[in-house]
Amino acid sequence: MVVAAALALPTFSLPALAAGKTITAVMHSDLRVIDPGLTTAYITRDHGYMVYDTLLAMDSEFKVQPQMASVKISDDKLVYTFTLRDGLKWHDGKPVTAEDCVASLQRWGKADGMGQKLMDFTKSIEAPDAKTIVLTLKEPYGLVLDSIAKPSSLVPFMMPKRLAETPSGKAIAEQIGSGPFKFVQAEFQPGVKAVYEKNTDYVPRSEPASWAAGGKVVKVDRVEWITMPDAQTAVNALQSGDIDFLENPSFDILPVLAKDKDLNLEILNKLGYQTLGRMNFLLPPFDNLKVRRAAFLAMSQKPVLDALVGDPTYYKTCGSLFACGTPFGNEAGGDSLVKGSGMADAKKALAESGYDGTPVVIMAPTDVITLKAQPIVAAQLLREAGFKVEVQATDWQTVVTRRASQKPVKEGGWNMFFTNWVGADILNPISNVSISGRGTKGGWFGWFDDPKMEELRDKFSRSTSLEEQKVIAAEVQARAYDQVAYLPLGEYRIPSAWRKSLTGVLPGAATPVFWNIDKKE
Repeated sequence: MVVAAALALPTFSLPALAAGKTITAVMHSDLRVIDPGLTTAYITRDHGYMVYDTLLAMDSEFKVQPQMASVKISDDKLVYTFTLRDGLKWHDGKPVTAEDCVASLQRWGKADGMGQKLMDFTKSIEAPDAKTIVLTLKEPYGLVLDSIAKPSSLVPFMMPKRLAETPSGKAIAEQIGSGPFKFVQAEFQPGVKAVYEKNTDYVPRSEPASWAAGGKVVKVDRVEWITMPDAQTAVNALQSGDIDFLENPSFDILPVLAKDKDLNLEILNKLGYQTLGRMNFLLPPFDNLKVRRAAFLAMSQKPVLDALVGDPTYYKTCGSLFACGTPFGNEAGGDSLVKGSGMADAKKALAESGYDGTPVVIMAPTDVITLKAQPIVAAQLLREAGFKVEVQATDWQTVVTRRASQKPVKEGGWNMFFTNWVGADILNPISNVSISGRGTKGGWFGWFDDPKMEELRDKFSRSTSLEEQKVIAAEVQARAYDQVAYLPLGEYRIPSAWRKSLTGVLPGAATPVFWNIDKKE
């Protein structure tokens, strides 16, 4: 009878019986891609924060703080000298060296939009000794520290040199970081389960934890991420105690969770999200600017947000490409999106565009609560404007993989997908990679190619005055809207839910973190 009872337990609860304190969490998506340098997918970023660490980090006051290293800046603003703190070890026991960090920065600088811009201004990155990294600029650049401390995708995580030298576009062979948790490769089931164990060699900073900065003190022995695609199943598991943490409950169930005396319900990401549509600029029909403008005019934020969120308490229309309410937030150019007033003009523009009826293939993930509604509503609006649309149902991790393809649609390519940016990713023209004009030479999926946009972004990078930067950011937004770099579809916030047996859950700039959390047995 005892054996039978044990076999009847849910499989995800068994390790907890033998592993001390275990937090079991259902995240916003399943995890398959585990190289944090390969994709901007947030679940991969979240995995990165478990395993890896950063030279600098941003705190809750938007201030850059030392993390793995301190930094000194020369008087002429051209030389940045980073000094690694004591006690840093990789998960294989070897010491973290400056050469490792140089290689990591170089890898990140090839893949990340903000990193690419930093490297455009960089003369050299060198390691004169085992603890010192020297970054020398060609000319002063005001976003060096903000770039290296960026809290979200792609995060400049540090890794051993042998891994950081993996060719661009190829996944690293091992998950070896220096962060507060170790990845348990033997228990990883892609798309099903990911397991992390406390890194007992990790030496936290002495400062209090604040967003990605400060002391990352791990108070549990193990964290397990379990995939539950069905929202109701995840809620039932949280209420019954089979799981401890649910990152994104469905909006319609929030009133029920709010009344559960055993649960906490709180918005951890105070900046919220911008939801957006992205076109493929390489393939018809969106290689035609006139067709893109017709699609832009057809979009309306409120129907998308009503379908995605429902309760206006948690969403707002916003015509800005940069997070509303932040220094560069500016709604100029977004009137038709906010008011939903562009459909008649969309029909006229499409009729005059030369559109030949090429179907718009939209990738539509069905397994992520915050990504289900956008493709369906957008498809309806596009059809109303006169587009032929093919919605292809899939899962999010397939979208994450497929969106990297530049092949024709018949060979696995695509025309449109939808995603979300956390507010921290869209604070300015450099961090918002959706407006990068680098095209196939390092641009974000969809490959918007616009040299004029890059000139404006360089101009922003060189500016040292906030007022001047605001003017340039407005020029950037006007250009992005003119060329239809992407479709901003409004902003929303979503609470996370966790059992009251967990204490010390921290708010974050972009990601839920599992350090500082304790669990009552």
